[in-house]
Amino acid sequence: MAYNIMSLTKRGVIRIYAAVVPTQNESGRIGIVLNNLLKLPFTSIIPVLNGCNDSSLQEVLAIGDPRINPIYFVESLGIDIPRAIGSVYALHRGAEGVIFVDGDMIGEFQNHLRCLITALDQGVDLALVNCYPYITNRQKLTRTVLYFRGQLNRELGLFKDLGLASPTHGPHAISKRLLEVAKTEDIAVPPMILTRAKKNDFKIKVVTSIPHALLNSPLRQRGHARKVAQTIIGDCLAAIAFVTDKPTSRTFGKHTFDGYNSIRRFDLLAEWENRLNIDSTPYLTQHLVRLWPVV
Repeated sequence: MAYNIMSLTKRGVIRIYAAVVPTQNESGRIGIVLNNLLKLPFTSIIPVLNGCNDSSLQEVLAIGDPRINPIYFVESLGIDIPRAIGSVYALHRGAEGVIFVDGDMIGEFQNHLRCLITALDQGVDLALVNCYPYITNRQKLTRTVLYFRGQLNRELGLFKDLGLASPTHGPHAISKRLLEVAKTEDIAVPPMILTRAKKNDFKIKVVTSIPHALLNSPLRQRGHARKVAQTIIGDCLAAIAFVTDKPTSRTFGKHTFDGYNSIRRFDLLAEWENRLNIDSTPYLTQHLVRLWPVV
C-alpha cells in the first residue's frame, strides 16, 4: 500500500522511520510542511499539536494521507516537550529512528532530510544539521546563543567535529538505540540529548548544512525570540553542569536563563509515557487522532 514506505539500505535492509513535527498554531504552514515530508520515506509522520487555537488540526486532517498520525493536546506543552511526546510514541510503535522537523519550516529542503535518513541507515545515532554555515555578520542575540552552544560542544570535546551545530535548532535525527538509552526528559531539553549521546559513546555527526534562511521559518516577535534564546542558553548551561558533574544550574554570572523552561510540561510528558506503557486506551484516544498504520 502507498503508505507502507520505509527506508531501504544498500544491503536491502528495511528501516522504519518516523518524522515528528512539533506544531502550535501553524495554520497555513503545517500543511506545506507535511506535504513536503510525504515525499520522503517515512512510515509515519507525527504532528504533535499542542495548545492550538487555530485551524492547524483541520489542516492536518484535510491532507488525508494515512501516514499522518496526529497527536493532539488541548494544553500547551511548552517548548520542546512535543518532540519528546512524538518520539516516545514513535518508539512505542517500533520506529528505528526519528527525524524532527518543526511545523513552521516550509522551506524546500527534502534533500537535506534525505541526508539525515541516510545517516540513520549508516549507523549514526545523532545526526545534526549546521544551520549557520558561512555567516560572519550575526545579530548580537544569535552570537550569544551560538557562544553557549559552542561552549557545550567544547566541553564535550566535540567542537572540532560539530562546530556550532546542535539539536537545539533545525532538523535532526535520533536513532532507536539512543532513544532507548536517553531519559525522556533529555529529548525535551535538546542539549541534554547531545550530552547523553556523548557520555554513552554514540555516533554523532553533522551530515549536512542548511542555511537558516532556507528553513523559511516565520519571523517571530522580538520578545519571543529573546525568550527562546534564554531557554537555549539555560539548556546549554544545564548540560554543561551535567557534563562536569556539578549541580544542575541555568545561571551564568549574575544571570539566570530560564526563558520558557519553567513552563515546559514535564508532568504531561511523564503521564503520556506512563499511559503508553500501560496501554491506557481511554486516555490515548483523547490524544491520538489517527492511529499509526499497520505495516
